[in-house]
Amino acid sequence: MTRPEPGVSVTLADGLRRVLAPNPSPMTHWGTNSFILGEGRVAVIDPGPEDADHLAALLKATAGETVTHILVTHAHRDHSPLSRRLAELTGAPVLAFGPPEAGRSPLMTRLVAEGMTGGGEGIDHAFRPDETLTEGDRIEGEGWALDVLHTPGHFAGHLAFAWGDRVISGDHVMDWSSSLVSPPDGDIADFMATSARLRDLGAVELLPAHGGVIRDPADRLDWLISHRRTREAQILAALGPSPVSLEELTASVYTDIPVAMLPAAARNVFAHLIDLVHRNLATAEPDISPVARFLRR
Repeated sequence: MTRPEPGVSVTLADGLRRVLAPNPSPMTHWGTNSFILGEGRVAVIDPGPEDADHLAALLKATAGETVTHILVTHAHRDHSPLSRRLAELTGAPVLAFGPPEAGRSPLMTRLVAEGMTGGGEGIDHAFRPDETLTEGDRIEGEGWALDVLHTPGHFAGHLAFAWGDRVISGDHVMDWSSSLVSPPDGDIADFMATSARLRDLGAVELLPAHGGVIRDPADRLDWLISHRRTREAQILAALGPSPVSLEELTASVYTDIPVAMLPAAARNVFAHLIDLVHRNLATAEPDISPVARFLRR
């Protein structure tokens, strides 16, 4: 698929449009996909980053229509910040799982309290939805309805929205890369469980927040699960009786990426290490943290 033009409203299906934000990067690919659902009275899903041009594009795409709902998959700065200004201009409520720290597992909550996780990159700390959503909620508009799925893994309070047999899937799965899993908001155990759950839904399409439409969801999710299992096996193979640092492990596992991407890769490795220690397959000295040293149990 060729890169879409930022700021242009593109019809993906009857009742569903996409407007690409102008925020390309190694982590966002072409930029953030903002979706507009419905006709006449519409929902905007993932308004995107604080960007005047993107705001103007969303307002142009919905000119003559009423925005009744603003939905946010998760509180990262490439997804949620523009919701505030869009809500001011349209009067629509902002709906999401909760504030940025909502939904963390007991393990991650404990590690945060102990100051052991680092991370927190890219979070929209000011984000507060007007209304909260949870698993099983149903949002209904004029001629459309969405079923809310809580899909933690990339982000603890991550949501996806099932629209018939399509799923607007946020950052959990993409067609061009695997997703970042950075503790404490990213959690490998949750990521694997969510991947299996999304695969088993039987959706015909996934509509991710970055990149193109995924038209073979089961195959892509099988690949994603296999990819994470392969990374786990590589990490276990790199662990031995002598303690090694997170940086050393990352360099030995991620041998085919630009040096500039190694810090992000290290967050994925750290997420795996937290999971391995929790499952008694690895040990951290002295305690789990990004500066600990790790060995195989």
